[in-house]
Amino acid sequence: MDIGCTVRSRNLQCGNRTQRGLHLTSKLRNMEILFGLHPVEEALRSGTRKFDHICIARERQDQRLEKLIQSCRDAGVRLRLDTRDQLTKLARSEAHQGVVAIVRARQFLDLNDLLQGAKRNRLLLALDGVEDPQNLGALLRTAEGAGVDGVVVTERRSAPLSPVAVKASAGAAEHVKIARVVNLVRTLEELKQRDLWCIGLDERGTMDYDEFDFSVGCVLVLGREGAGLHELTRRTCDHLLRIPMAGRVASLNVSAAGAVVLYEAARQRRKALQAGDSAPAPARAKKQKGLGS
Repeated sequence: MDIGCTVRSRNLQCGNRTQRGLHLTSKLRNMEILFGLHPVEEALRSGTRKFDHICIARERQDQRLEKLIQSCRDAGVRLRLDTRDQLTKLARSEAHQGVVAIVRARQFLDLNDLLQGAKRNRLLLALDGVEDPQNLGALLRTAEGAGVDGVVVTERRSAPLSPVAVKASAGAAEHVKIARVVNLVRTLEELKQRDLWCIGLDERGTMDYDEFDFSVGCVLVLGREGAGLHELTRRTCDHLLRIPMAGRVASLNVSAAGAVVLYEAARQRRKALQAGDSAPAPARAKKQKGLGS
């Protein structure tokens, strides 16, 4: 045996593996990871993501996975079999359920995209510094289920739409319109100019959440975990609502509180729709709250 040839062969194989690794690393810079059955299924169903490929764990074999594999084939998405350990390294989590997708990075909308069309009385959700990806995912799941027309997040001091957030949303993030803005207060002022009421949820609010008429066009503003709304955001809101608490705890987690209020809004809107309520929304007061008010 030619030892020199064997060494050169091994060096060549090692070099090829290194090149493949560098190629994958370069590709991932412009891509995102999705993991878990629900997020990958919903990304396929929404048709809004461009897939590079989907990795499937060799060890997992069941009917639900077979259904996902068939959906991938129908959509023309490439499949690759890997070990569960390899998927864990790729997802940086053990919660991948044997499915990891490499997708094109999501493009966020701007505010005008959320307001396109002739629809009246929109319901928007604005997040003022929600930093926990689990809370972000839970809120996106609630927003999608409650029929919210769009979600506004800030570029800074907010949780990114990470694989963890998408997983927490159970894939609902793929169906929700999300706009990212630089300055939330200015965005709220613009929404007020477009005849949407800005409604903040705050334990210091003077009105119970179920006393407000959510059948009108409005944006519900939720604040940070623990600290709540920023002071300037709070002053910009037209109304501050509160959730009455019967126990010793002063408030709910932001995702739980958001679910309570959004589903109350959905209930009111569904009731108004069933009643055929086509009365015009009440006119806004001439004097509006704004910056520094």
